[in-house]
Amino acid sequence: MNKKTTLVLVVVVAIVMAYFQTPTAQAQEKRWDGADQLAVSPLECAAGGSSSAAATTAATEAAAAGGTMKYDGGQPTGAPDMSGKAITIVDVPKLVGIGYFAATTKGQQEAAKELGNVTVTTDAPTEANIDKQITFIDNYITKGVNGILFAANDPVAISPVLKKALGKGIHVIGYDANSQPDAREWFINQAAFNGIAKAMVDSLAAEAGEDAGFGIVTSTFTTPNQARWIAEMSAYAAKCHPKMQWLETVEAQEDAKLSFDQATTLINKYGAKLKGLFGMTSVATPSSADAVTQANQCGKIAVIGLATPNAMKKFVSAGCVKSVILWNPIDLGYAAVYAMRAVVDGKLKPGDASFEAGRLGKLQVVNNSEILLGAPFVFTKDNIEKFDF
Repeated sequence: MNKKTTLVLVVVVAIVMAYFQTPTAQAQEKRWDGADQLAVSPLECAAGGSSSAAATTAATEAAAAGGTMKYDGGQPTGAPDMSGKAITIVDVPKLVGIGYFAATTKGQQEAAKELGNVTVTTDAPTEANIDKQITFIDNYITKGVNGILFAANDPVAISPVLKKALGKGIHVIGYDANSQPDAREWFINQAAFNGIAKAMVDSLAAEAGEDAGFGIVTSTFTTPNQARWIAEMSAYAAKCHPKMQWLETVEAQEDAKLSFDQATTLINKYGAKLKGLFGMTSVATPSSADAVTQANQCGKIAVIGLATPNAMKKFVSAGCVKSVILWNPIDLGYAAVYAMRAVVDGKLKPGDASFEAGRLGKLQVVNNSEILLGAPFVFTKDNIEKFDF
């Protein structure tokens, strides 16, 4: 091989290697830590002045307009005919002892009281531990119930015990955090994942700038709803805010102290580079706001996240947090009980496009076997005091 040929080969190899090492090529292949690997569908970029509320409402309307597709949920084997009869339901959320699931429980009890022929009990571990959650569900399969409601700590790990329940003729419905589709009949989705993502990322851009460096405080990398939001946020940021700088995602296990410590670690680690913190849980967001407050960084680090209003009032009133994005978890729990009653009564079946959910009216079926609660709400200094949960 002569020198000229060798030189050409070296140049070609260098160009190819440079292409695959460019940040753009890497960004197209790598998602932020904490994201799942499912397909994403980022919404259109925000027009000037569009609000988070408008963005999430548009996402909800788009999801509902998509109609139903082939039902992909599971079905119970040999479930007794309990149509119109009194039924017993157990609710096993990720954990008990936090405001968010206290609110979903309140909604479930409201629905049970309205219906009059439903008894629902919430029973779950005091920490977000998937092994303990599985044990709770397994115990209720043994005791015998007509229905199980759940919010999964891990979508894959929880699925075998839910399939076991279906195999015993027990109806299974998820809410807040899904399992694998065939491990439950329906899933009550609190909001469109890409709508939440758009609202979160646009809010950060508005508060901290297009090139803001940010960190994420989530519960675990396997928590299904948070993994979906992060995946959609990654896709939407790449499409609409490409100069944003993702710094790190940290896990905090739905624990207030750990969430505070993790947020503080990000503040200390990245210093002036950190312009924003995303809280992906109702525990992580107020803890992150507390960390920013105690670090005297209010106004310098934007806190954007999902949380209940009561936990955020003091931070919003003080001006350290400008907006809080959430749906009404009371309505979420309420919808789950109404869905269970409708399934048992034969009023919600595979292929249906909607069902009547009491005071919530008609809820739409989207994405095969998911029921969409509706557009989330944006709490601000102007309205947050009107809410109590």
